[in-house]
Amino acid sequence: MDSVMWFRRDLRLEDNIALSHAMAKAESLMLIFHVNPEQFVEGPSKNEAAFFQTVQQLRAEVEAAGGKVHLLYGDLKESFRRLKKAFPEWTDIYLNYDETGYGLERDQKIAPVLKELGVKAHAYHDHYLHSAQEIKTNTGTAYKVYTPYYNKWIEKTKPSPVEVNFTAEKLIDEDYFNEDEKQFGSYLVGLTELSNFQSGSQQARERLMHFIETSLHSYHENRDFPFIDGTSRLSHHLRTGTISIRTIYHELMKTHQSEGKTVFIKELAWREFYNMIYASNPNQKEQAIKEEFNDIHWLNDEEDFENWKAGKTGFPIVDAAMRQLKVTGWMHNRLRMIAASFLVKDLLIDWRWGERYFQEELIDYDAASNIGGWQWAASTGTDSVPYFRIFNPTTQSERFDQEAEFIKQYIPELATVPSKKIHDPASLTPEEQDRFNVILGQDYPLPLVSHQERRKMAMAKYEESKDIYQEQEALKK
Repeated sequence: MDSVMWFRRDLRLEDNIALSHAMAKAESLMLIFHVNPEQFVEGPSKNEAAFFQTVQQLRAEVEAAGGKVHLLYGDLKESFRRLKKAFPEWTDIYLNYDETGYGLERDQKIAPVLKELGVKAHAYHDHYLHSAQEIKTNTGTAYKVYTPYYNKWIEKTKPSPVEVNFTAEKLIDEDYFNEDEKQFGSYLVGLTELSNFQSGSQQARERLMHFIETSLHSYHENRDFPFIDGTSRLSHHLRTGTISIRTIYHELMKTHQSEGKTVFIKELAWREFYNMIYASNPNQKEQAIKEEFNDIHWLNDEEDFENWKAGKTGFPIVDAAMRQLKVTGWMHNRLRMIAASFLVKDLLIDWRWGERYFQEELIDYDAASNIGGWQWAASTGTDSVPYFRIFNPTTQSERFDQEAEFIKQYIPELATVPSKKIHDPASLTPEEQDRFNVILGQDYPLPLVSHQERRKMAMAKYEESKDIYQEQEALKK
């Protein structure tokens, strides 16, 4: 049986369900990765650049073992027809399927082509501990609230890591697609501007063990403070699949019980909850799940949006967060909530603008989690923060970066301002500005908006949208 293993967002040789089956059953095996120009654009975003660097890491790992990951480039259907022409003995394909978004659409498009080519598909659930369809309410519907979902999720038996008997002897390494290789080269842009970026299975494993040994059991105490390395930093590795969720859970279960461990496992369940929500609401990238908030009259000031992206809002915690994103391609989770709330409820800019920007910039961009997080912050999603609960960026700053350690790391122009005054630089008197050598409006921007005024405006816009929706619904009856 001549087979193909199709890597997608499972860029590893260990604990990979599709690869495990392919290695066990195939007589000869071709490893492939497909680049669809409809999905990826040349001169890619940080998100795509980080992903492609990880693809290269996998290719290097396979090459070191004596094999090759072949690259296909171009239209999805035509690429696989070319593959069959080059490899006529091909009869089976192994893959880990997607349940949402582009991945689901891709799988639906390629299924009839594989049938046309006489290729049997072996598709496996690999990306989550439980599939989007596995955990339902007692009436068989999708959960809308996290806590009851988690209560059922935590009781389910979790799958164990799988063994992969990886051997290069089965692998086909002839150069079939040289032109595709050349096309792929245009996607490989450097990541030298990103600090602390690491990819690959070995780095993922090392990061997991470092987190377990140093931070897991204090996770509940430290996870909200951006100046502490208290989070797992595994999100990029989960996004690219350089480590499996089963391996992570399995290693966690080896450790003693603690509050930090419990809280971290709940965060893993949030990831699975958002996958289930996306599968239940396939249009959520463009449409609010709460229909009453689908037509809010946003201000959508483009200059404000550019200042938010550049970290020039005049609110230090927001600006430091956005600059961290720009420099590293990553943002601390507490800061994601603060930055999102500020864009939506202080600047009154459509949450979809922010979601798309994060998609470009985040090296750990995961559609289900990112869309879920933005709809949570915008109060438009299921089990989201109530629309009248609006983060005050100044008090958030005082609470989670009290001594301004994080702020000063990314906003050096405020380095001389005492921590008691740095959270609200607009309150500095002219004399204090001279003393601290920071002139507002010159060295550091004045606040774009008044939080108190915009809070009232945001609530009014949400209430107006809700009233209009209720009136429209009443007319339907």
